[in-house]
Amino acid sequence: MPNPTWKPFDSAMHHRLSAAETDSLPDSSFAFPRARKEPMTDASHVRNAIARFDQVQGVTDEDRDLAFANIQKAAAHFGVNMKETSWHQLGARRAS
Repeated sequence: MPNPTWKPFDSAMHHRLSAAETDSLPDSSFAFPRARKEPMTDASHVRNAIARFDQVQGVTDEDRDLAFANIQKAAAHFGVNMKETSWHQLGARRAS
């Protein structure tokens, strides 16, 4: 698994981010930093990144590996419990 690149950023952003706010975030604030998808500035955004992980398009498996590592790091930081141990498990619960 790759080393996560996620870093906490501006804990004051505890709301739905505007396009301008999202654009102003550093790459290290995103689950998918190269694609700048799924910003994670608080626990709610981390939960959204987990829920939407399998909906992200235009990314490689390498991007998903990094995004999962980033989500795990952000989840630990914000106290979000994760049962998943691999990104392949994300979205599987919707299949039933």
